[in-house]
Amino acid sequence: MSRTSAAAIKHTWISDFKEITKMRLALSVVFSSVAGYLLGVETVDYATLLLLALGGYFMVGASNAYNQIIEKDLDVLMDRTKNRPIPAGRMTVQTAFIIATIFTVLGIAILYSINEQTAMFGAISIFLYTCVYTPLKTKTPLAVFVGAIPGAIPFMLGWVAATDDFGIEPGVLFALQFFWQFPHFWAIGWFLYNDYKKGGFFMLPTGKQDKGTAVQTIMYTVWTVLVSIVPVFGITGQLKLSIVAGSIVFSLGLFMLYYAIQLFKKMTEKAAKQLMLASVSYITLIQIVYVVDKFIR
Repeated sequence: MSRTSAAAIKHTWISDFKEITKMRLALSVVFSSVAGYLLGVETVDYATLLLLALGGYFMVGASNAYNQIIEKDLDVLMDRTKNRPIPAGRMTVQTAFIIATIFTVLGIAILYSINEQTAMFGAISIFLYTCVYTPLKTKTPLAVFVGAIPGAIPFMLGWVAATDDFGIEPGVLFALQFFWQFPHFWAIGWFLYNDYKKGGFFMLPTGKQDKGTAVQTIMYTVWTVLVSIVPVFGITGQLKLSIVAGSIVFSLGLFMLYYAIQLFKKMTEKAAKQLMLASVSYITLIQIVYVVDKFIR
């Protein structure tokens, strides 16, 4: 085998490994967990922070690999997924299952080394995503509600890793990211509606690209914005937010709400894609604001 061929095979394997574990998504989840940890900790323990990042990545990677195993026959039908490693024939189900299983064991073990509650929530996340959310996607739009639970765990998981306690603080972090999931995923479901339809997935609350879906998207965006500023009022225990930071968070929320309203007005795939991009920017920026505010307050 020539060096060029060997390099090409290595490149393909690395690319497939990234795709089967959805590396970019996993890293965004790790970012949320790290933000939650920094919010909850008094003194940063970099060893714990590293364990949290590794354990979180393994858990998300395992969930994504299991998801692609379960949906392999449906992925073939959709343009956005037909070139994934399993439907494209570049990776066997057995190989994907081995990766998912190893990641699950490593993820739970690493999170358990931090504390038992962190491991428990990590295990709940992978179970709900794989065994409940994934099968429900072809059955009912309520799948998004179920999927929002594991999707909201990472932000509060960091706090639990830092404190070994689940109280109002991680509860608020969970609620914030929980409500955010709906406009984010409904925006994706909107502009990928026709592709999802090929696979038989029900992602929009009304099942259609209609005013009903757009109105619910606005409503959940409003809930997201309201929850995000609750720490300003001093009723969330050790989770606090200064008035200045709260004003910035609120302004970012209005930015996201603007695009949700634009979706209602325009009802186009372009508007949905803009909302999706705005939602990603929003959740990333407010987590940064929360953390920065804590350390400079």
